[in-house]
Amino acid sequence: MAWKAEIIAVGSELLLGQICNTNAQFLSKQLAELGIDVYYHTVVGDNPKRLREAILTAQNRSNLLIFTGGLGPTKDDLTKETIADALGKKLTMDDDALTDIQAYFKKVNRSMSENNKKQALVLDGSTILPNTTGMAPGMALLDSDITYMLLPGPPKELQPMFLQFARDYLLERLGMKEQIVSKVLRFYGIGESQLEADIEDLIDKQTNPTIAPLAGDHEVTLRLTAKHQSLAEANRLIDLTESEIRNRVGEYLFGYDEDTIYSVLFQNIKESQYTLASAESLTGGLFAEKMTSFPGASNVIKGALVCYTNDVKENVLGVSKETLEQEGAVSRKCALEMAESVKTMMKTDIGVSFTGVAGPEKLDNQPVGTVFIGIALPNKETIVHKLQLAGSRESIKHRTAKSGCHLLLKELFK
Repeated sequence: MAWKAEIIAVGSELLLGQICNTNAQFLSKQLAELGIDVYYHTVVGDNPKRLREAILTAQNRSNLLIFTGGLGPTKDDLTKETIADALGKKLTMDDDALTDIQAYFKKVNRSMSENNKKQALVLDGSTILPNTTGMAPGMALLDSDITYMLLPGPPKELQPMFLQFARDYLLERLGMKEQIVSKVLRFYGIGESQLEADIEDLIDKQTNPTIAPLAGDHEVTLRLTAKHQSLAEANRLIDLTESEIRNRVGEYLFGYDEDTIYSVLFQNIKESQYTLASAESLTGGLFAEKMTSFPGASNVIKGALVCYTNDVKENVLGVSKETLEQEGAVSRKCALEMAESVKTMMKTDIGVSFTGVAGPEKLDNQPVGTVFIGIALPNKETIVHKLQLAGSRESIKHRTAKSGCHLLLKELFK
């Protein structure tokens, strides 16, 4: 049976924008790894009439309905009551869940109010999903060829429950005995459309592993997912596909899984025992802020200078007055002098500089999005890269800082 999944998040706070629907993102990723397609995301407020309408709509188009939120003790927590009513099911008290809730209140030395017992009510005939980090249990129920799964709203409760119990329930329903292995490949400096075009034939013939492209935050990722009864064989299939992809677009690959382009650059510089300093104009210290967020940063990043005005570029950093007057602050020559000066000033192995036009107006007769990145390396000539970026002011700043990471990785470790 091909599953069509729908994630239904319950909570007026989601509609009001008070919190983000991170549960849907988490569940979609987890279901993708199981080979279950998510067709719809639905958000509905704490209203039984509208929730019932959402259930009826989902029943007509999906056969795996996963609900998040609305399992708590208050009057507006109506998820399981509304589902029970829609399915004609009774709610029964789960003794194990009630015992766990009573034990929790005893542990924290608080008296348990009567309404907390409500959290131990479950759909009659459902499989209970224990809550190891909270009180309300989850549950799963098969009814008329549709699987209903109810999970708590707080991510700290939902995520452990899914990974420890709900995932196994779904695997059993799928009849899967294979090992599932996923690996995320992260790319920078290539657009999603270009990456897909370069590996289009691999995507078209994908079976096992599957290849799922995803763009976001100025980067592109590919999620490779393989299934096999042998874990070693699943990993081998992943490695073979990755090798084919690397042969085509490997120059843009910077990391895997939870890596960021900043963490990869930091780790490479740390392992090489280099030191780094930055001179930042349009990025305003963004690069240094990101690079100093890792433990042990003081062994890698000696310092940074935010030189936003020409006066600071000249009188603090030491960029020549002639360069600023004749070439301008947004120029190849200025970026070169900034990188070399900050490297000398802070006595580091590497100096990197960022100067350009973030907008909204042009500067030094350079259009918005013009960026120069200078890289002063140990025992090499200083290199300056010119970029022409598009987007909002904030987007240009972030893309500039990430581009600096990408270029440093290429120049230092190619």
